[in-house]
Amino acid sequence: MSPTAVQVTDLQKRYDDVQALRSVSFSVDPGEIFGLVGPNGAGKTTTLRTLSTLLTVGGGEVSVFGADVESDPNEVRKRIRYLPEDAGSYDNLTGRQYLEFVADFYSDSPQELVEHGIEIADLDERIESKTSEYSKGMTRKLLLASTIMTEPDLAILDEPTSGLDVENARTIREIVKEFPGQDRSVLLSSHNMLEVEYLCDRIGLLNEGEIVAEGTPPELIDQYDAENLEEAFLEAVA
Repeated sequence: MSPTAVQVTDLQKRYDDVQALRSVSFSVDPGEIFGLVGPNGAGKTTTLRTLSTLLTVGGGEVSVFGADVESDPNEVRKRIRYLPEDAGSYDNLTGRQYLEFVADFYSDSPQELVEHGIEIADLDERIESKTSEYSKGMTRKLLLASTIMTEPDLAILDEPTSGLDVENARTIREIVKEFPGQDRSVLLSSHNMLEVEYLCDRIGLLNEGEIVAEGTPPELIDQYDAENLEEAFLEAVA
């Protein structure tokens, strides 16, 4: 059996006088989509950046498929791909060229990855246009395609549909929904409760740097006798 995809235990992080993470603990199983849900400033991005080895661990322990993010960051990086909320592409490249640029880092024969990325992005003839001409939705689809075309063991997605219109957000959600496999997992952050209720197998409700509740969406809705996840979150932080 595969090891736990992600294990976070008592994670803490401080920036000067601000305690960004107080005591965050959760796990992600292989094949699972796990969501960190909470308002802006709750600590979602800080948690994801720590898992991605971009931030140091202030306290506690964090591992990805058994590799510690502090003592074995290179092994962690081999297993993950991280898509930040504010990620961008290179404006002077076409969509195809951008996928080729990314694929070159992951394969000696990258063309198969590129074709897979083109299929995921589903931009038709616009894949040959410069990314500077793309809408935000087109750019996000390209970036998500570049993230998951290499089939990482763990895709870490920070607010994957933030700022997108309904049609593009729906497309992104469907791509994410189809990605996990027996040994491939997704960890995503969002403040969109309806989105995570649809996407996620389990979620952690994060508020002011702490997980205040964890479970499947139906479990949390039932636990707080709520009509939906948004209402359950408001009850959890009351």
